[in-house]
Amino acid sequence: MIVEPPAPPAASCGRAFFPSSHLGSEIRTPQTTKTRNEHATMASKTLSFSSLASAFAPFPPRSRLTHPPLRLLVLHLSSGHLLRASTLSTAAATAAPDADADADPYEGVDTVEHLLAPKPTSPGGGGRMSRLMKLQRRADADGPAAGRGRWFPYLDAFRGAGGVEVTSQEVVEVLEPYILEPRRDRIRHAVQSRSYSVCLVVEGLSDFGNVSAAFRSADALGVQSVHVISCEANKRYRDNRHVSMGAEKWLDIELWNSAAECLHALKKRGYRIASTCLGTESVSVYDMDWSHPTAIIVGNETMGISDAALKLSDLHCCVPMKGMVDSFNVSVAAGILMHHAVCDRVSRLGQHSDLSPEENRILLAEFYLRHRESTTTVIHEYAKRKADNVVAKL
Repeated sequence: MIVEPPAPPAASCGRAFFPSSHLGSEIRTPQTTKTRNEHATMASKTLSFSSLASAFAPFPPRSRLTHPPLRLLVLHLSSGHLLRASTLSTAAATAAPDADADADPYEGVDTVEHLLAPKPTSPGGGGRMSRLMKLQRRADADGPAAGRGRWFPYLDAFRGAGGVEVTSQEVVEVLEPYILEPRRDRIRHAVQSRSYSVCLVVEGLSDFGNVSAAFRSADALGVQSVHVISCEANKRYRDNRHVSMGAEKWLDIELWNSAAECLHALKKRGYRIASTCLGTESVSVYDMDWSHPTAIIVGNETMGISDAALKLSDLHCCVPMKGMVDSFNVSVAAGILMHHAVCDRVSRLGQHSDLSPEENRILLAEFYLRHRESTTTVIHEYAKRKADNVVAKL
């Protein structure tokens, strides 16, 4: 005689039972248990993919001040059903205000490796540097000899879409709503501390970390202009981002093929050339007047500064040594030189930075344009609208 088991209750101790139409009878047999597990797994998978689908539903509005910027989440399904996520920059993101002041500072920015590795196609590598330097730049001949006083590299113009020029004031006004206030304050503070009256020249360095460390020190001390002389095309400098901490994004970096090419250009810009070397004619850096525009040269870790650079220098200087060794690490020496130059300028002039209000605004616009790749896109769109308005008035 076959006795049917009693029907199970609807719920017991928080345990949910599925209707018999889904899971069959409740006879507890190994096969039934297996069937139940399979269906439970199916339900779990259904729930997982339902949740996954909800991820692609429209996002609710986010607060600018409390949420990170919107990024696309791309899911890749491999043969093993493993979900992998990656982020992609999108054109749509350019229309939204910047929502994360602490986002990756390297996103969408050329690395120093990309900027400096190829052989320059023009003096100073101007064609390649324009990818990082956004505003239009002056010619070397348009320096102190042309009656402009000390050197400042930028014109008050950004060439937008269709060749339309946008002023620095327009750049600042258009981009400020796209940058969070804490980030704007930090950029403004950095710009107010910048100066072109001291610049750093590194010649023939072979240790990537040394160049990156020198970049980082220059940024921290407010030295805006850095020049890299590399005489061997097959040994171009490649950056070490973990050392530079992204300083290359905010500096004016120029690459030169030879010492003669670089130093002649710097002299046209009104700089005196101070090369660091040991010798009886070397002047202590503590006895120098750093209120004059000065380019500091540091040389190769083994060979030092080249003969060509020494001959073109206006003076030789050194950092007095008190120990048993007779040299500093080249990046340490560069940091000491720049730090003392800044301290001397503060003691003589009251401050290191000497930008005029106009130059301060122009450099602020340059920094805003470098903030993100999307900010340049915003200005190009503004230039298009500006051109359309001019045509409409005609």
